[in-house]
Amino acid sequence: MAAERDAVITGIGLVSSLGEGMAAHWAALTGDAFRPVLDTESFPPYPLHPLPPIAFERQIPKRGDLRQMETWQRLGTYAAGLALDEAGLKGQPDLLQRTELIVAAGGGERDPAADVSILTDLPAAADPESLLNQRLLSDLRPTLFLAQLSNLLAGNISIVHGVVGGSRSFMGEEPAGVDAVRVAVARIAAGQGDLFLVGAAAAPVRPEVLLHYEMGGLLRKRNWAPVWARQADGGGMALGTLGCFLVIESRAHAAGRGMTPVAAIASVANDRCRRQPGEATANATRQLAALNGRIDPAATAVISGASGAAAATQEERDWLAGLGMPVRAVATAVGHTMEPAFPAAMAIAAIAVREGRLFPPLEAAETPMPAPLRAALVTGWGHWRGEALGLVTPA
Repeated sequence: MAAERDAVITGIGLVSSLGEGMAAHWAALTGDAFRPVLDTESFPPYPLHPLPPIAFERQIPKRGDLRQMETWQRLGTYAAGLALDEAGLKGQPDLLQRTELIVAAGGGERDPAADVSILTDLPAAADPESLLNQRLLSDLRPTLFLAQLSNLLAGNISIVHGVVGGSRSFMGEEPAGVDAVRVAVARIAAGQGDLFLVGAAAAPVRPEVLLHYEMGGLLRKRNWAPVWARQADGGGMALGTLGCFLVIESRAHAAGRGMTPVAAIASVANDRCRRQPGEATANATRQLAALNGRIDPAATAVISGASGAAAATQEERDWLAGLGMPVRAVATAVGHTMEPAFPAAMAIAAIAVREGRLFPPLEAAETPMPAPLRAALVTGWGHWRGEALGLVTPA
């Protein structure tokens, strides 16, 4: 039953290898023969999902703002602008000053040239500690340490788009993106806010990021394959560059300003474990049980955020098999994107629920859904930690 404190999505800003905006993503996912956009040349042997050409100045008009942002900040600020446009908030200072901002962010982009120069000079330095301090002061911009500050994205969104309510930045890879959405929904339910801009951006197609995940043996090094099919030959993540922001507000607030929501967020749960055998499954089972029979399996599909990392993906796949619902793996379409992975899966789920149908299978392991789609479960099992479950329902 609809209630005034329900959390509803009124704006989606989504930019990925498939394009920008809700219409572009839905068209790509529902085409006759889905084909992912891949880059296999930049960093072989790793297949990656690149960002398409974007005219960033459409959402970031000042050249000075653009110059001081790296790709992940531009992408997030751009996606936030798309979401504000969709929600009818752009150019509405009375609303923007009450809009709460919740961002999930990594450590930002490093300066590889500075890294290499410092590491080259340190071995020959008479006083390495003094040299390091000197070079950090001279080689890096004042806003940086060895990587960019995580809250720079929130700051740039505030400056460029005039979102000047409260601001929070969460760090922690996939669970950070989950908690950004979860906290907004919980605060709306508790009457602690009515209007939130929530999301994340990641541009992991960079040498230092690939090195980080390769040292953990987590990347896909063979020819690209869909998420579930990868499990037959060792799995692995194919990273993607993506920005996703959602405008989430109370149903009463949206109605009061004449906005028709895209979909509603009925629930978001997040937990973590040490990933001993069966622990992630137990978390997911508890999260599902907490929904108390609010799901009709015949009218519900799963939008999975499975990363492709072998162990986590296999355990999630085994758990999903017991649900008896059609499943779609978002990372097959746009790559695995860490912080924005869960917001992006929520966005795609919301679009599908609004359309009342599930898009076709992305690989042979996924089954069609001829019945109308009335709800979507969204999973967010992190590649290393964190198990999340969201429920998206019609507005």
